[in-house]
Amino acid sequence: MWFRQDLRVKDNPALNAACDEGKIIPIYIYDDNATDGRALGGASNWWLHHSLNSLNDRLNGHLKVFKGDPKALIPALMEAYEAKGIYWNRCYEPWQINRDKAIKKQLLDNDYEAHSSNGSLLWEPMKVLKKDGTPYRVFTPYYRKGCLNVEPPRYPQAPPARITYADVDDSKITKANHSCNIDDLNLLPSLGWDSDFKNHWKPGEDGAADNLQYFIQHAARKYKDARDIPSMNGTSHLSPHLHFGEVSPNQVWYAIKDRFETSEDKSIDTYLSELGWREFSYYLLYHFPTIPTKNFNDKFDKFNWRSDAKSLKAWQTGQTGIPIVDAGMRELWQTGYMHNRVRMIVGSFLVKNLLISWQEGERWFWDCLVDADLASNTAGWQWVAGTGADAAPYFRIFNPLLQGEKFDKQGKYVRKYCPELADLPDKYIHKPWDAPPVIAKDAGVHLGDTYPKPIVDLKASRQRALDAFQALKE
Repeated sequence: MWFRQDLRVKDNPALNAACDEGKIIPIYIYDDNATDGRALGGASNWWLHHSLNSLNDRLNGHLKVFKGDPKALIPALMEAYEAKGIYWNRCYEPWQINRDKAIKKQLLDNDYEAHSSNGSLLWEPMKVLKKDGTPYRVFTPYYRKGCLNVEPPRYPQAPPARITYADVDDSKITKANHSCNIDDLNLLPSLGWDSDFKNHWKPGEDGAADNLQYFIQHAARKYKDARDIPSMNGTSHLSPHLHFGEVSPNQVWYAIKDRFETSEDKSIDTYLSELGWREFSYYLLYHFPTIPTKNFNDKFDKFNWRSDAKSLKAWQTGQTGIPIVDAGMRELWQTGYMHNRVRMIVGSFLVKNLLISWQEGERWFWDCLVDADLASNTAGWQWVAGTGADAAPYFRIFNPLLQGEKFDKQGKYVRKYCPELADLPDKYIHKPWDAPPVIAKDAGVHLGDTYPKPIVDLKASRQRALDAFQALKE
């Protein structure tokens, strides 16, 4: 049983199928030969370390860990362990699809069995198409006319009634097979910036179940409005658990459906549609595999992005002088996560107010997010930039000042992550540059000293972005 992005025992179709067949050998391969150069970021590695330990505990210490290229390792392990077949759940990143096809062909050609299942998506992308057989490009018809009108998602499976582990001779596994233990993978970041992560997250199947249960009991019915308030615990915080497969989307979908089946609450429909957006991201990645690096809307290939290392660094480190932006970037660095509303705000600020390309933002998020997911991260950044499928129009530019005043009215979020502004009155918490000198002094705020001056004029930079877009149209 080859575990990948499905680090769980419950509702794991490949694991169930393997256990139905007989004795199993659970393996995990840390693939350091990703052909697209997409090595996991630091925050993801931190999560993976703890998630693998959690899975190993559930498997009573039987998880065997390797590091290397699965195309070389899998056939060698099949022979060394005298295995009859292999089971895995499908992955949908382009390079993984190509790799898995090659592995399956090689195994079948050598008379091994190779079985793959869907353990990651509610609706596989090849099964939801328009009437003319082409893929959808807009979310609402994809979700409402496509997904909701095909076969309902698979109902979650119970965990195997019994897992029987094969008694194998590990002496046959040589160093050439890159056998190791979880600690040998050296996944924990060396700089210590992850030190606070453990206070915010519990990687593993139990942590996923806890977050799902909390959301159902305390936040689901308030989701439609509360999801936009960054100081509230109004979202499910399931995204990293879903990415690493510690919970399946099927478990989440039916936990919500079964609990609120008769509810007409718009919050429930809104949350389910957000699961639909996750599906749409994978759908786009499957049908348009170049979107991680190229604009979905190719007219933006000629767009004149700015190269500004100083502003990019200020954005990355939460030193832009725009409080809601800085709070978001500091939350990201401190917790490995950022509230979804704030992700849109900081993204718009980077690509529109600073005119720095969305690829720069996507790369930073990839390294810093515990829920860094190629499909969702790419789709989200292209949406904000106006370059993607069903994207916000380029001329829609979030005003971070107004966004902060609307969704963080009392400044609770800004005060938490920008404590140097904490003593400012609500009226000035999102615009400290407007605070009269006596008020700023009483609050201990000295722009350019205790807190940076804005690195860009919001009004002027907005007009610059609109002019750049107009030039592209012309």
